[in-house]
Amino acid sequence: MSPFLSIIIPAYNEENRLPNSLEQVFRFLEKQSYGSEVVVVENGSTDKTFEVAEGFATQHKTLRVIHNEQRGKGGAVLRGVHEAHGEYVFICDADLSMPIEEINKFLPPVLTDFDIAIGSREAPGAVRYDEPYYRHLTGRVFNMLIRLMVLPNLQDTQCGFKCMRAVVARDIFRFQTLTGWAFDVELLYIARRHGHRILEIPIDWYFNADSKVRVLRDAWRMFVDLLIIRFNAWRGRYDRKP
Repeated sequence: MSPFLSIIIPAYNEENRLPNSLEQVFRFLEKQSYGSEVVVVENGSTDKTFEVAEGFATQHKTLRVIHNEQRGKGGAVLRGVHEAHGEYVFICDADLSMPIEEINKFLPPVLTDFDIAIGSREAPGAVRYDEPYYRHLTGRVFNMLIRLMVLPNLQDTQCGFKCMRAVVARDIFRFQTLTGWAFDVELLYIARRHGHRILEIPIDWYFNADSKVRVLRDAWRMFVDLLIIRFNAWRGRYDRKP
């Protein structure tokens, strides 16, 4: 029998943070009434992320660990979606900057009538903790570019916590071309182009000083990726074929 929920955790050089995060995830899931699985996709790490995750898999039969040779968060998430069996797919950052207990905000019966629900640090009711002002400001500049170029009206596309119905995931991920920083912007653009309903869910979010985001480097990459998305759309790359 397929589980109700699949949690996908992309993990690159996460040997230090992953053990505590997995402990929290499984403590939460053990209290839920629905069936679940966790899929950790290790992608090109240079530390012991894969070995640490496999150690947890010996203790938790619903945990699967997959090694993905290619680096890039988008590629890891894509592999996880292909491997997932759940009715709903939840993409989860390994640092758990959003408390795992908030996951039920994204699922029935709390949330209904949606195709994709994205964690939002900007939706009414969201709370940011310990975030430096400069990081909040640069995030808003990123989002302004995203709204101007590809996704009007979505206030926070870059939060790493997203939930979608599995049938929707299978629809949009087959059109994915980006595997790096802006992969989720591309996926949300495809989803909107295909008529899927996207909701922003306010969350509590805790700033992590060990974040792998690098403002100047990632700003340039984002801009290039947004141009690629626009070019792909112009070429019809995201259009459903008969």
